[in-house]
Amino acid sequence: MKIYTKTGDDGKTMLFGGGRVPKHHVRIEAYGTVDELNSSLGLIRSNGLDQWVDDLLKDIQERLFTLGAILATNPSKKNVTPPDLLASDVQGLETAIDKMQESLPELKNFILPGGNIPAAQTHVSRCICRRAERISTQLSEAEEVPTIVIHYLNRLSDFLFVLARHLVHSQGDEELIWEARKN
Repeated sequence: MKIYTKTGDDGKTMLFGGGRVPKHHVRIEAYGTVDELNSSLGLIRSNGLDQWVDDLLKDIQERLFTLGAILATNPSKKNVTPPDLLASDVQGLETAIDKMQESLPELKNFILPGGNIPAAQTHVSRCICRRAERISTQLSEAEEVPTIVIHYLNRLSDFLFVLARHLVHSQGDEELIWEARKN
């Protein structure tokens, strides 16, 4: 099987369940951004993280494939059922956030993205996640998007913020505190 089909040469792509839309359609932007987020998590995982964090990120990558499939599904085709994203997936993120926060100092200032390479990459992923959330909420104003998609992306961005802090502190590095310039 060849990787190229040439069916997208006209600037359109097929949705799961049928129907073609322009490649710039907000639905394509939504699941394309989720794909970008998933790839960025793969980059974080390449840093040789501890097993607990790596396992969490792998699970999140799998959930993002599910989320992408949901977004790639034509909502008008009721005969197609994408994989499930569950409330327990959101709760799993919350549980991980709570566990990481137990060992983190109280946040008293805004922090700058950075601290070490994995943390900086995690902050980039957090920004991509927020973009995926913005695009998905935009899509939800025009077409059906299951609310669990928005909930998951919202909680995932919180998770990524806390994970970045965890990655700084677990390596013994310092968070970079934002200090407003005083005129």
